[in-house]
Amino acid sequence: MSKYNKLWSVFVLCFISQFASAQLTDIARLEYSFIPKSNSEDQYTRLRALFNYPIKTKEDCYLIVGAEYNRVILNLEDDYPFDNTLLETINIIDLNIGYTFKANEKWRLGFKLNPRIASTLTEKITSDDIFINGGLFAIIDRTKSESLKRPYRLILGLTYNATTGVPFPLPFVSYYRRVNEDWSFALGIPKSNVKHFIDAKHSVQAFIGLDGYFAHLQRPQMVLGKQIEDISLSVAVGGLGYEYTFSKYLVGYLYTGYTLRLNNALRDENRDEVFKLDDVNAFYLRTGFKVKI
Repeated sequence: MSKYNKLWSVFVLCFISQFASAQLTDIARLEYSFIPKSNSEDQYTRLRALFNYPIKTKEDCYLIVGAEYNRVILNLEDDYPFDNTLLETINIIDLNIGYTFKANEKWRLGFKLNPRIASTLTEKITSDDIFINGGLFAIIDRTKSESLKRPYRLILGLTYNATTGVPFPLPFVSYYRRVNEDWSFALGIPKSNVKHFIDAKHSVQAFIGLDGYFAHLQRPQMVLGKQIEDISLSVAVGGLGYEYTFSKYLVGYLYTGYTLRLNNALRDENRDEVFKLDDVNAFYLRTGFKVKI
């Protein structure tokens, strides 16, 4: 694996694992994702559910507790030089613990801790299945300001993710602005988009985003003379999305597009790539419902 490819995978896995899985404004989410392998019967499917509950501790201060479950189903129908039944299902379980408070009239500060189990769960859970992720964030949120002609939100932070193998925090930046009644844009990772509001209920968008996972294999196998310990998927995708607002808090969505870069791989104990399951770009679909603040 080249130095460039390994660095790209590190950043992708860090940001999608740390931040994409639980957006700041999501109280609950149910989601289905699907990527078929090009020129193959193989398929990647993910079922996702999350719930976050804010508890007001004092004025403008909140403790946030929640959980998230991802069930990744790998339908591997091609011929492989290993027993693919041992990695058909990947389970990713997160506990979300966060705290946020108003530092001053402009800035809100917060931190987030995410103990995680990411594993095939075919055996008893060990330390290899457990990862600790977290982040520190500073937020300016003027999206509800009636005095601003172009409301905006800026998030700056540092994130740490145990699955990347990088022993230090990495920076995070996200910027959102409502240009006018009809348009908004967001720049950052894991998603950037340009959104058009058709009316109060319907909106469409063009987006570029990241997706994927990293997990431990509880039953290691020898592949190409090396023992595989982990599995990872890193995806960069571009496409179009549609959102329907049922109420102030409930939104349904559908995103479809094509992967711009895809790497699904088995890795050894050093997290070096041993066997590539898929690297051919393909169709992408993600749909679901979310309850937001």
